[in-house]
Amino acid sequence: MSENKQHIIIIGGGPAGLEAASKLGSAGYRVTLFEKEEQTGGKLRTWYKLYPGFRLAEEVQDFLANEIKINVPEIFSNAEVVNIIPDNKYHTVVLADGRSFIADAVLIATGFELFKGEKKEEYGYRIYDNVITSADLEKKLRLGQPLTTANGQTPARIGLIHCVGSRDKKVGNVYCSRLCCITGVKQAIEIKHHLPKAEVFNFYMDMRMFGQNFEELYIEAQQKWGITFIRGRVSEVAENIDGSLQLKAEDTLSGRPIKMNFDLVVLLVGMVPADRTEAIGKSANLGFTSGSFLASADAQIKPNETNTPGIFVTGTCKEPLSVGETLSDARSAAVRIISWLREKREIN
Repeated sequence: MSENKQHIIIIGGGPAGLEAASKLGSAGYRVTLFEKEEQTGGKLRTWYKLYPGFRLAEEVQDFLANEIKINVPEIFSNAEVVNIIPDNKYHTVVLADGRSFIADAVLIATGFELFKGEKKEEYGYRIYDNVITSADLEKKLRLGQPLTTANGQTPARIGLIHCVGSRDKKVGNVYCSRLCCITGVKQAIEIKHHLPKAEVFNFYMDMRMFGQNFEELYIEAQQKWGITFIRGRVSEVAENIDGSLQLKAEDTLSGRPIKMNFDLVVLLVGMVPADRTEAIGKSANLGFTSGSFLASADAQIKPNETNTPGIFVTGTCKEPLSVGETLSDARSAAVRIISWLREKREIN
């Protein structure tokens, strides 16, 4: 079988899947991409600006769309993969409608979902009108909607709660989602940009500013924008009779309890594996991390390979990653797939 006839199936049309498809197409391989939604782009389509430089998410979408136009894969939208049947030579990918496709290699790029804020009942999401999630806030910003309370008033005091659904044994997620801290900094600055007179408070466990220019943005949030950061886990959010919210927490630096009123509370929800990832992974006999993400064969040496030869993983289906990290990981996965297919061709 000649190299340009080898067939690669990619499951997921988010940033990771699109970037890998472009790179594999450029190398001359036949690429088929399955996306369960109507459109490709994944969560990137729902975001407004990306940290730390506040680049419009649309710019990255355009970049990926232009790459795909040059190296066009065969894209099936509204196509949900339910099963992978591994084989020593070829792998069969089965869709929900019963259709099946055979490939030399399969790349899983099923992405992530956001933790459902209503699972933390003590914070009142979907109970109190003025409790929203970071995704809700991002949507408002993207659509240019005014930042108001449920009754249309301009909020004077806004609180952001970090680590909602992450580092939390009660909900079964003990891992750090990595990106909530910087998202909280970015969104706090965006709030101040739109509402310069508002008081903005971030309640955090630890500020994990791991990325390039993340720490600088955290300092800027305090020094330039006057945003207050309080180290302490929030225990409860309750609604006052006027619709405002009372937040109870402990300032762990001073060891004192805190009780504050807010007009609006934002829950910075963490990342969890997409619902379909578990079923797809189990069907292909793949391993899982303690956080139920897909496990690599070796985190250092084989980060995109799995314990099933010919099946690869990339992006946030294997761990929380930023957009930049996701694109880099997708390129890495493409390189490894190309190398593996060449080795396979030589053996055969």
